[in-house]
Amino acid sequence: MGISEVIGERIRFLRKEKKMSQEELAHLASLSNTYIGQVERGEKNITVESLSNIATALKVPLEDLFRFSETKSINSEVLLKIVDKLHDRSLAEQEEVLKLIDIILGLVDSK
Repeated sequence: MGISEVIGERIRFLRKEKKMSQEELAHLASLSNTYIGQVERGEKNITVESLSNIATALKVPLEDLFRFSETKSINSEVLLKIVDKLHDRSLAEQEEVLKLIDIILGLVDSK
């Protein structure tokens, strides 16, 4: 995976975390909807100026766009799917899911 894809995934993650659509992000960053989609999919080499606009639109420091795990064992697409599934759940439900994950991982680790 290249740097464009990694940064694109990070932007998508932060956008979804802020419950923002691609259209909203594009509007706030003064960029086109198509461009945001291409950036998130890693199809475009984004300029520093566009990165700055996106960071401002997301209300995060520019360096946050470069905060990603170097750990190869974490699949960010899978992580995003988990976050998406929990997005509309209450805090109590999210905490219950976390407890279940801890139980499952404990069982896996004990094998």
